[in-house]
Amino acid sequence: MLTCDEIRDILPHRNPFLLVDRVLEMEEDRIHARKCVTRNEPYFAGHFPEHAVMPGVLIVEALAQTGAILLLSQPEHRKKLAYFAGINKMRFKKQVVPGDVLDLHVQFTRSRGSVYFARVHAMTEGTVVCEGEILCALGDAHD
Repeated sequence: MLTCDEIRDILPHRNPFLLVDRVLEMEEDRIHARKCVTRNEPYFAGHFPEHAVMPGVLIVEALAQTGAILLLSQPEHRKKLAYFAGINKMRFKKQVVPGDVLDLHVQFTRSRGSVYFARVHAMTEGTVVCEGEILCALGDAHD
């Protein structure tokens, strides 16, 4: 399990764009993390303010950050950056609203050079809200 502080030691993202609050499980090729969605998130001010809905693109970004935590926590990838490289067949099935707890699941399935492919899904209260595939590319951090 990783806390917010430990996640900040791995990812370069910072508020308001750090979208992972806690890692619950992490194995060699899969990870389960959590994002607690609150009404005071900055995007709710302009994204359907009368009916707040978390933008789908940010749910996918939270999944990508979850995958990046797994990749960048491996000793051979420390001091690298994980870049979002693609999205395939992403489907959204349910809205995410303030008060939801978003469970983020990433399973890496294969790699080609420095590009990693992952099956992903996000859930609230045991119901899938989106699923698909993402690609992450590892690169050197520029000082």
